[in-house]
Amino acid sequence: MGVGAVEPFVIAREGTFDIRAAQEVARALAGVPHFEVCLDLSQVREFHDFGLAVLARALARRSPLVRVLGLNQHHARLLRYLGVEAVGRDEPGDALADGRS
Repeated sequence: MGVGAVEPFVIAREGTFDIRAAQEVARALAGVPHFEVCLDLSQVREFHDFGLAVLARALARRSPLVRVLGLNQHHARLLRYLGVEAVGRDEPGDALADGRS
């Protein structure tokens, strides 16, 4: 990072990403000032689709981009169906989420 650059705020989850976990992430996202956020889901071993729906809603409320790590193609596609477009991929499992309703 360059001089004066701000490190992204990282929200990391592990284990199961269910409704409760998604609600906790949504609260964390709502409490973060509008600067770069990295949501690291790479240690999540099980995703519940309804948890991803809650996450999509939270991401759609944020105007800046959020880097989401650890999603496979199915999960990225599910978020897209729910109105959150993956606007870029750096490598498999990494996506930039842009909330669009």
